[in-house]
Amino acid sequence: MSNSLRIPLFSGLVALLILGTGMVQGWNSALLILNMGLVSAIMALGVNLQWGFAGLFNVGVMGFVALGGLATVLIAMDPVGPAWEAGGLGILAAMALGAATIVAAILTFRAAPARWRGWATFAVIVVGFTIYRSVFDPARTAVEAVDPAATGFLGGLGLPVVLAWPVGGLLAAGAAWIIGKTALGLRSDYLAIATLGIAEIIIAILKSEDWLSRGVKNVNNIPRPVPDAVELQADPGFIAFASDWGVSVVDAANISIKLGYTAMFSVVLVALLILAQLALNSPWGRMMRAIRDNETAAGAMGKDVTRRHLQIFILGSAVCGMAGAMMTTLDGLLVPSTYQPLRYTFLIWVMVIVGGSGNNYGAVIGGFLVWWLWVQVEPMGAALLAAVTSLMPEGSALADHLMGSAAHMRLLTMGLVLLLVLRFSPRGLVPER
Repeated sequence: MSNSLRIPLFSGLVALLILGTGMVQGWNSALLILNMGLVSAIMALGVNLQWGFAGLFNVGVMGFVALGGLATVLIAMDPVGPAWEAGGLGILAAMALGAATIVAAILTFRAAPARWRGWATFAVIVVGFTIYRSVFDPARTAVEAVDPAATGFLGGLGLPVVLAWPVGGLLAAGAAWIIGKTALGLRSDYLAIATLGIAEIIIAILKSEDWLSRGVKNVNNIPRPVPDAVELQADPGFIAFASDWGVSVVDAANISIKLGYTAMFSVVLVALLILAQLALNSPWGRMMRAIRDNETAAGAMGKDVTRRHLQIFILGSAVCGMAGAMMTTLDGLLVPSTYQPLRYTFLIWVMVIVGGSGNNYGAVIGGFLVWWLWVQVEPMGAALLAAVTSLMPEGSALADHLMGSAAHMRLLTMGLVLLLVLRFSPRGLVPER
């Protein structure tokens, strides 16, 4: 079957699954799955740029997604005035000192005589770090002591949250540049280890630095780009609109808000998909695939393999960062503890592999399909196990064990789907041409 048939076929299947969810479970549930499916498709598109275009095995996806979530806090939250007065300037000064220390260490390493280069660089780092900590520690303590139950952090710039989406991409791109400059020369397995480790470091920083992201206390009530549900429910015109359609005001408000997110996320996904397709079919895209298939031959033809890998690594990470900002915007809160690199990175990779590595349409379809399965498998598995255990004697230990295992149906199903696709369609549902 050609891709011209596969794409509409599987797109129609995804649409039917979401419509069926709306009819059976309600449109609020269906639209929530649709919106997270849009975000998941964008993440899968970013990973597909790195793996499908260039063969880069990035296992640190959640680190870049977390940076996107942090961008929503830095951009959309209002600044906390008392915290800035207590230690905001001190933290900024410490950041400047830290950057100056790094620059001084690099310059010292380049300029010092070879005999003393290592010791001189080490001395610069030690002195700079000591000064940095002497400025940063008291400022951080002062900021985190300002009403820690409600704030305890500096806040953000108070700008529209939509601006956080491109900023999230920029933060992730900056982190990818730093990682790529140090790790892209490594073999693929070492690159995977490096990206996973750095993702854990990023998430650990978000969990521990209260002055930046409130740590495990989370950041709540992040401003949203759509109307507030309470305001809609109190609007006379909206009440009349809901009455005309025979829908309760609460349901109408929730559905309207989710449709607003759907429209915004769809615009971003379509724009990124068009750009990814243009890149794939351009001379640059053909060069990237040539490097992916045979780095030695591409290098012999004069292509700078490491530089091109750095480009695509930054682009894919920026897309993941933008998706992370969109996801936090949808949730309305930042919870650093929910970013679990191994668990959710595995899920994004399943989306790419099932959809079709190297095919942008396949990655998008895989994002929607796998997310729908991820959400629906647990209640479906619970219903199936309930039907099975209903035939067992009351109080059966086996029945209790089976019902307690219903939550694990997700991972079991993901593994089963992955195995079936790799067995019967090794290149994915929509394979690369």
